[in-house]
Parts: sequence; structure tokens; C-alpha cells
Amino acid sequence: MPLLIRFSTADLTRLTFATRPDPLWELLLSLHTLQTRATDPRLDRWRASVTIDSGTRSLLRLAPPRGYSPDFLTPEEASTGFEAGLAGVLRTPARRIAAELALLANRPAPPRWGARLARGDRRELNDLGRGLSEYHRRALLPHWARIEKAVDDELTARTRVLAAQGVDALLNSLHPQVTWRDQVLHVAGDHVAGELELDGRGLRLVPAYFCRQAPTLLADPGLPPVLVYPAEARPPGPAGDSATPGDPAALADLLGATRATALRSIADGCTTTELGHRVGITVSSASYHAAILRSSGLVASKRVGTTVVHRLTELGAGLLGRRQERPKPA
Repeated sequence: MPLLIRFSTADLTRLTFATRPDPLWELLLSLHTLQTRATDPRLDRWRASVTIDSGTRSLLRLAPPRGYSPDFLTPEEASTGFEAGLAGVLRTPARRIAAELALLANRPAPPRWGARLARGDRRELNDLGRGLSEYHRRALLPHWARIEKAVDDELTARTRVLAAQGVDALLNSLHPQVTWRDQVLHVAGDHVAGELELDGRGLRLVPAYFCRQAPTLLADPGLPPVLVYPAEARPPGPAGDSATPGDPAALADLLGATRATALRSIADGCTTTELGHRVGITVSSASYHAAILRSSGLVASKRVGTTVVHRLTELGAGLLGRRQERPKPA
């Protein structure tokens, strides 16, 4: 039986993409890859390059290749980079760590320090942080350019689907095991079941290089919803169905004429007042349209003094056929 992810209209306006690889999801999924037979020769080469030392073996015990892995290993903060994600792991309350480690009880016993970690031993949590950092440095960073390119190619492909065919086609193009109908996202597989009500929280879509089997998500329905799926850059559809990113007619069909104009007006960065002038609307209307574009992951806004400055995200830039330079991950 598939997992059913139920959307409201508000959830659709809060559908966003991760605009770069999520380092802790990539880390967790790479630990799964180390324990499974890879069908992709590129992953065989990567696996051969990783030394399985005692620290890695401890992490493997927390991340079995099938079934549950603790949600606290992939915090929302990792969307902005590894260091922020690691800080999120280290801030996890002891009660939550204990509850999630208890879900591993029917698996091979976690490392001995796992029991102390479950009791709230901060020294053990700091040791876990050092283990994650060392593994990230050795196993992921040397290959990060390849990981980044795979995710970037996937985002480009999905952006083209979104621009050409709209959000329904986008959600149906994510993966063969994901289908969209009647405002419900169906995720097939023997690793998922039940229903997830988004309740206005939206859904963050995370393409991942090391996700090579089926889409996955957090086990706790109370956490910010994410769907992690393989970054495979599937084509946008049959010949003739695609459109050039930035095509004015496609953007207007997708976003509405005013919002499409607003997105183009933000291309070089502007304040809310400047956006209103450029589009020919009131400042309050400009603020409203910027908020919708921001909630859709197309625009990022930052307060500078008494003004708010809007800029395109990588997804927004891709929709306009532009390319954003982004800093390399730490």
C-alpha cells in the first residue's frame, strides 16, 4: 500500500525544492549505500574509495540499509549547509534522541556509546558530531562536485517541466514510484505506508545523489515534511512538450501574468518598493506577490535596515533561464 501525502491549496503554494545538495541527507544515504550492493558502477567506485574505520562502523550501526534511521541525523538546518546541519544534530534534545534510538531496538544493537547517547550524555553527542564531521570530510567532500552537479542537473530538468507543463506534471515527473492525482501524492514502495497530512506546512522536495532506489522521507509526521528522491535528471517529457526556461507565455501560464512579471523584475534584485514600481502595482501588492514567490522557493528575501531586498533563488533563476553562482559548501 502506498504512502499518501495529502495537499491542501495552501500546501501547493508552499511546495519548495532544495536548491543544493542536503549534506546530511547525502551523508545518511551514503551510509546506506556502503551496506548495499550498488547497481550503478559510479557508486561501486565511490564505495571502494571509502575506508571503513571504527568511526564509520559506529555510524553504520545507526543507519541500517533498510528500515528506520533516526530522524535527528537529517535536521532541517542542513538545507543551508553541513555546519548548520551538524549544529542542528548537536541541539537535538536528549529525550528525542532516546525515543528515536529506541526505534532501532529490533535492529542489531547500536554501538555501546549509543546507550549513553540515549541517556543524554552530551560528551557522546559531541563525539557523534566529530564522527559525522570526519566521515563527511573523508567520504563526501572529495566527491562533492559530482554530487552537486547531479543535483543541479536534476533541478534544471524539473524547472523545465515546471515552466512547460505546470506543477501537476512536475510532481508526476519526480520518480516512477511517485504519482500525483486529486491533490494527493502517492509514494509506492514496501518501505512506506499510511497517510501524511501536510496541514498547510507544504513539502520540501530534496533531490539526492545517493538516493538510488526509492524516494524516502522522515518517519515522524510532526517534523517539517520532506520528500527525498533520486537525482537522476529525467527528461522533461516527450519531444515537443518542453519549453525554454524563461519563455514569457509559459511563465504567465504557470504563475499568472502579474507574478511572472514580478519574478522577472526581481532578476537583478530589488526592494519591495522598487518591485511595486517595476510591475506597476502597490507596495502592499508587491509584498504579497513576493511572499508567494518566496513560499514557492523562487525568491529569497532579506531585511536590510528598514527595507526588504528580494533576489532570485537558484530555482527562480533556472525558471528564467539564468544561472546563479553559488558558494562552495564548507
